[in-house]
Amino acid sequence: MRIPKTWIPPLAKKIVDNLISKELIKPAIPIKRLLSETEEILLDELTIEDRLNEEVRELLKSYASKIEQGRMDYRKLFELTKQKLVKERNLIL
Repeated sequence: MRIPKTWIPPLAKKIVDNLISKELIKPAIPIKRLLSETEEILLDELTIEDRLNEEVRELLKSYASKIEQGRMDYRKLFELTKQKLVKERNLIL
């Protein structure tokens, strides 16, 4: 994640406050719940790349012996695998 987790609650509050003040939304649920759900969405979106990186690491473990023998470049293989998954899943990083 590229920003500290401690920034998420203030960021969520600012987003919700701006949406309400500009009358773009009229909350049908309590503000606390709206803020909580907004924080969850932000955290989920901001950790997509972290989760993807972990998944790629797990996939590449099966090629560890070939990588160690120098037949494959781990960094290049990591990036190619990551790009493939991003494209397949239509992710935005």
